[in-house]
Amino acid sequence: MGGPLRALRVPSFAKLNLGLEVLGSRADGYHELRTLFQTIDLHDDIVLRPLPREIRVRCDHPQVPADESNLAVRAALELRRHARLGHGVEIVITKRIPVAGGLGGGSSNAAAVLMGLDRLWKLGLGPAGLHPLARRLGADVPFFLLGGTALGLARGDEVYPLKRQVQAHVVVVDPGVPVSTAAVFRRLDASLTPRENSTTIFRFVSSDLEGDGGWRLLSNDLEEAALEEAPVLVQQGRRIRGVLVQNGALWAALSGSGSSFFGLFDDARRARQAQAALAKEGFTVSRARTLSLDQYRRRWSRVRCR
Repeated sequence: MGGPLRALRVPSFAKLNLGLEVLGSRADGYHELRTLFQTIDLHDDIVLRPLPREIRVRCDHPQVPADESNLAVRAALELRRHARLGHGVEIVITKRIPVAGGLGGGSSNAAAVLMGLDRLWKLGLGPAGLHPLARRLGADVPFFLLGGTALGLARGDEVYPLKRQVQAHVVVVDPGVPVSTAAVFRRLDASLTPRENSTTIFRFVSSDLEGDGGWRLLSNDLEEAALEEAPVLVQQGRRIRGVLVQNGALWAALSGSGSSFFGLFDDARRARQAQAALAKEGFTVSRARTLSLDQYRRRWSRVRCR
């Protein structure tokens, strides 16, 4: 292994679904999706500390499981099995990404553990070699091996970087109402009609879309089911979106299956005003920036063993 192993601190970034279309159910039990992924610099911190054999996780958030139901633990187990190693690791997660908020925190943690252990264990697999493991862990996990602005197809696990990388200030609003993704999809299935010819995301991707007009092409097909699953979000969401738009958001929407809402701004001052207005009303609000593909890669290139 080339010398003693040391601890590694890695970032685990959040994602937005700028738009999301559910086209139908698949034979494998998943759903056929089209989505626009976007990484933002809101992130959890993960520290990986070598252990002789045990794989365990600690987190400062009480709702994050400390057993094999945690995707970060499953990621470590999958990679160890794949590499035919006997190493252990302690995974320490400091949460900043809202839990069960539609921002991909668990999937991001899993991808960060894969990429971090690839370095800590000196496997040299890289994103391409890790991709099959990421797909087995969950539909969103492969995206976090890439980052930036990307088109997600199939289950969302076929990921293609876009030429146009979105640059914006972001306001993320956590209503504090965790929503189960599985429950949202069950509600959606009750009324889901297959629609292979939906083209709004493809129209968005293929257009230059200068200014704010293009954002109106997008929508989130999970929003109605999410609001049915958590009715308290209906009034909160209306108020959150209203404040974001009033303060100049180019686009305001629910991310994924919720419950977090976001607004995109081309001006930092307007983003700060929206953040202050929503915080004054009692919401938990974070301000962030989008991370392009190159910025995401640069963040990871700075990761070093301590």
